[in-house]
Amino acid sequence: MAKVSFIGLGVMGYPMAGHLAARGGHEVTVYNRTADKAARWVETHGGKAAPTPRAAAEGAEFVMMCVGNDDDIRSVTYGPDGILAGLSEGAILVDHTTASADIARELEVRAAEQTIGFLDAPVSGGQAGAENGVLSIMVGGKSATFERTRPVLDAYARMIGLMGPAGAGQLTKMVNQICIAGLVQGLAEGIHFAKRAGLDVEGVIDVISKGAAQSWQMENRHATMNAGDFEFGFAVDWMRKDLAITIAEAQCNGAVLPVTALVDQFYAEVQAMGGARWDTSSLIARLERP
Repeated sequence: MAKVSFIGLGVMGYPMAGHLAARGGHEVTVYNRTADKAARWVETHGGKAAPTPRAAAEGAEFVMMCVGNDDDIRSVTYGPDGILAGLSEGAILVDHTTASADIARELEVRAAEQTIGFLDAPVSGGQAGAENGVLSIMVGGKSATFERTRPVLDAYARMIGLMGPAGAGQLTKMVNQICIAGLVQGLAEGIHFAKRAGLDVEGVIDVISKGAAQSWQMENRHATMNAGDFEFGFAVDWMRKDLAITIAEAQCNGAVLPVTALVDQFYAEVQAMGGARWDTSSLIARLERP
């Protein structure tokens, strides 16, 4: 059992912190910008809530955070009430936020100044993966820090990989989002075509999902896409945030991402249709609008 703190109890962080307590058996302290949500978590899982990120970090061996973006990371990490002000030498800070590789490298330097370990560790698997404790975690950082932290991460992971130095976790998550964007658009077009061709969509998917076209998106999203149900899952707003980070990184490293850039604009159309909070599978909605 370790003393662990979790900063950020959103749709991902709330169940992840819960697994640390229930499955991992750790002593967990939580902090959330909305204190009522932290109090609710404590009522369900035990542990305690802290009034500031610094207070949550004090005495912790590991601090996990999962917030919104680079600015949110800085707001809970730096300053007199930030995580780094509360952490002791030898502790480890793990960032599960999907953010830029630059902020990961920046945090590693700042943490090292205090002899604190750091890992950037974005996750994949969505809300369902977080709730079921079967996330894939892409980690950047030092090997020794990773090995110390891995048993704690096991509480909510199915797959954990050390991808390289600080920033490599975030870069790997960008690859993940590039692949998902193209897959979802392809699946949307396939289902749209099948419907226009008068085919039984379920029958089509039942056959092609057993062959080379199979994907997680096909298995888990085809039925809701066919039904036009998007009020769940990973929001379009979040995907556009991720794709913006990815496209900006590509401009720096020279990668050419024509499909990713195009799908990003398709998501902008979905936002304009009122689908900012729809699941990313809502790409099909723009194909089927009147």
